Amino acid sequence: MTAESLVNSSTSLEPDAPQIAAVYRLEIVSLLAALIGMLAGLVAFALYDLIGLFTNLAYYHVWSFHFRSPEHTQIGPWIIVTPVAGALIIGFMAKYGSEKIKGHGIPEAMEAVLTSRSRIQAKVAILKPLSAAIAIGTGGPFGAEGPIIQTGGAMGSLVGQLLSTTAGERKVLLACGAGAGMAATFNTPIAGVILAIELLLFEFRSRSFIPLVIACTLATSVRAILLGQRSMFTMGDVNFDVLHGLPFYFLLGILSGIAAIGFTKVLYWVEDLFEHLPVDDLWHPAIGALGLGIIGFFVPRVLGVGYDTISDILNNNLGLKLLLIVAIFKALAMVISLGSGTSGGLLAPMFMSSAALGGAFAIAMNMIFPSLHLSPGAYALVAMAAVFGSASRATFAFIVFAFEITRDYNAILPLMLACVIADMIALRYLPNSIMTEKLARRGLKVPDQFEVNAMKVSRVAEVMRTDVKPIPAEMTVAELARRVGCGDAQLNLTQGLLVVSAEGKILSVVTQGDLLRALEKDPNGSSSVLEAGSSNLIVTYPDELVHDAMHSMLDHDIGRLPVVSREDQQKLLGYFDRPCLLAAWSRQAEDENLRERGWIHHWRSFRKPAPKPAGRG
Repeated sequence: MTAESLVNSSTSLEPDAPQIAAVYRLEIVSLLAALIGMLAGLVAFALYDLIGLFTNLAYYHVWSFHFRSPEHTQIGPWIIVTPVAGALIIGFMAKYGSEKIKGHGIPEAMEAVLTSRSRIQAKVAILKPLSAAIAIGTGGPFGAEGPIIQTGGAMGSLVGQLLSTTAGERKVLLACGAGAGMAATFNTPIAGVILAIELLLFEFRSRSFIPLVIACTLATSVRAILLGQRSMFTMGDVNFDVLHGLPFYFLLGILSGIAAIGFTKVLYWVEDLFEHLPVDDLWHPAIGALGLGIIGFFVPRVLGVGYDTISDILNNNLGLKLLLIVAIFKALAMVISLGSGTSGGLLAPMFMSSAALGGAFAIAMNMIFPSLHLSPGAYALVAMAAVFGSASRATFAFIVFAFEITRDYNAILPLMLACVIADMIALRYLPNSIMTEKLARRGLKVPDQFEVNAMKVSRVAEVMRTDVKPIPAEMTVAELARRVGCGDAQLNLTQGLLVVSAEGKILSVVTQGDLLRALEKDPNGSSSVLEAGSSNLIVTYPDELVHDAMHSMLDHDIGRLPVVSREDQQKLLGYFDRPCLLAAWSRQAEDENLRERGWIHHWRSFRKPAPKPAGRG
């Protein structure tokens, strides 16, 4: 048997076979994403109709699917108890149906990714939109987007569970459903894609980006056919006054960051209060709904989704006093209701309250500085994106979201400035976002940034060991055992020893198990190490990625790989083992954390005068 026949490649596939297989799976997942996107568009349409039906039944006593606000109801004091009736139904659905219907939907989708390998129960896909429609239809101050996002994610997960998929593919399908739900709600396909990437995937690569774009595109198309191409709230032409207004957008960014912190802390403070109530969880939503009903009796604008009120704010149709009332009482109604554990979306109420805050800020600045002529609608839009973007740590998604609403390029600079300023403030004072605080309290760690996988950017040549001390093929097992027993520092059987010919060609590898088995058969150890070792070598190459070498080790259940030349596969170049994997991570940690002294430091060291010799006493 020749030396060449003893060395096998690290994989039996052709070089391009893994890539072909990956592209094939991408095509399958993309087809499934198309189906999920169309279903998400249909779910959005169905949920809007259900909300319209329950709203008309509860507040206008008519059977109609027309989507309208409870604001103009004539039911008088019954406006207080109507939300309570809906909340009681939600309480029973949560207790005897599924606890997953509680909350605003996005954290629940994130939890499925983190804890159950992107598996969501089928009943959640039914109960979540139904419970949200009942809650919003009976006056809940929520939006439909959170439930649609969770429902879309549930559909994506169910499709992934129905077919044979990996956990990674299920995560992509779940994100496709969630992003499509966002796109179908607001007619913002790009923002839907980015939101799914920032909050669910935490990766940007073809295997997830392509299906996600397909799902959001088709969801938006279905939505346009069924609901029209207009967004749920509209905005006319406004003057963003980019050059003169930047200092005030900067101030608005600070105010928005503070508002995001306030929203988050107050929401979870209220949630904690409800958890300490001496009553069963079943009654919590009803108690919160009673507070909502009282607020709604005096300020009817806080009831329901409020897309029409958001449109009024964006088009500068409300005065300062009403803006302040909306900003305060919509936020209060939202934290009381959502903190009680009912079902509903978080985006719409935060949009309304923060838009009112931005509009009030612009009007106040115009009163203080009459020559400014700031546009309240422009500042309302920027505040919407800045507050929710910083509270959710999805700043980029909501910069794009606000731009997609206006389609005005002049909005980009104010949005970018205010959103990142708000995000900086929220990062400083909020350890967890409004989306992840609940998960963090359960001990779950949610990724908060995109990280490059060190093993996918490092090559084997950069981390391999070159201090390899092979042993000659003529050495006997007894001699090797003696040297190991004497503690020869050059020998390490933990990872195996390479056996080479007189010409330095690799022949086999000897591990501790091989040595013990050889001594068991022949206690004298007269056989050669070549006979004792394994000639079925799995190798790697210096230009191969550390990630691929690691998978070769995992696939073959071994802890080391000889590094050989592609041109001469018997030529030993080095050794790749588990410490080399750690070395790849160490290199990345060093790049991130080790500060190198800059030119200024070296220049100051060069200019620093030498110390004077000590004088004589």
